[in-house]
Amino acid sequence: MARFALVADARRYFLGYLWWVLEPLLYVAVFYFVFSQLLGTPQPDYLTFLIVGKLAFIWFSKSLNQASNSIILNRGLIAQRNLPKALFPLAVVHEGLYKQIAVFILMLSMVLLDGYGVSQVWLWLLPVILAQYLLITACALAAALIVCVQRDFVMVINLGVVFMLFVSGVFWDIDAISDPWLADVLLIANPLAFLLEAYRQILMEGETPPVVHLLLVIAGSMAVSLLLLRVYQSANFWIAKRAMSL
Repeated sequence: MARFALVADARRYFLGYLWWVLEPLLYVAVFYFVFSQLLGTPQPDYLTFLIVGKLAFIWFSKSLNQASNSIILNRGLIAQRNLPKALFPLAVVHEGLYKQIAVFILMLSMVLLDGYGVSQVWLWLLPVILAQYLLITACALAAALIVCVQRDFVMVINLGVVFMLFVSGVFWDIDAISDPWLADVLLIANPLAFLLEAYRQILMEGETPPVVHLLLVIAGSMAVSLLLLRVYQSANFWIAKRAMSL
């Protein structure tokens, strides 16, 4: 389903697959113009800082927004076949993963062009990417499920993604918070903020991210995902009924 969706999405636009990297670059360009040129942020190497944060955040935001509607938009298929309903948000998650591979190649290329060298620390990108993938999976499953309860939750999810954009350190440095206790609380309460910081620690500072915190994000996301898959399995016909009635 994810591969078919990628092909259909590419055929929908003239530039096709190029939009996988053009869209994130346009987002970065807009944010860079506003925060660097208009507001004059004092953050050193701000372009690379923004590229790493924004390109990783787009993976989360687009996957979550699209997954929230995935069951509702497939009502026709649900009416014809008794398929596991978790299939639809998971297909969206994997579609986003395939696109993000190209985006990560772009991100690493731009980091190298800005003068940052490759080191063994870059191997830590693999568990960080795994942690973000699992976090996205857990959030996508939850979002698609609550939208089946009431479709109005789509608006809440969209607003929640915007809120996450501002509190996750996408275009500002969490280390700039004067109160270290508040910065630690933000990183603990918001796993996405921790992951964005981890990407920057690896690529820009050449440092290993906090291993215990990373393992907690992975374990927590896996636990939530497995629990939600169990809920999907037990509520399979209820979800189908709700999807057809919305």
